[in-house]
Amino acid sequence: MAVLTRSGRPARDSRRRGAETGCGGPHSAGTMRSMPKPQGFRYEQRADGTVVLTHRERAASTLRGGRAARFLAEVESGDPQLVMARWTGAYKFGNERTARNHPRNR
Repeated sequence: MAVLTRSGRPARDSRRRGAETGCGGPHSAGTMRSMPKPQGFRYEQRADGTVVLTHRERAASTLRGGRAARFLAEVESGDPQLVMARWTGAYKFGNERTARNHPRNR
């Protein structure tokens, strides 16, 4: 028996359309693509304690003092490429050009 609303129309099903059939859509499970893993980062620790981060053979960042020590501790404990990408700010690839060209950002 169908459930009716006050106006006499059938009540809508609260589930997403297609959920029970598995037909899915752009946001269904298994179709979302993940971002690629960062690559091409290297770091060099110099004698004076300075750490130079490079990305594809170009200097990306220079860390000194306490920041260099924190970076070295973190890079030893985690995924080095991801840590270096976060410390250089180069971990958001994909939509920068699109966002820069958006009329709101001009």
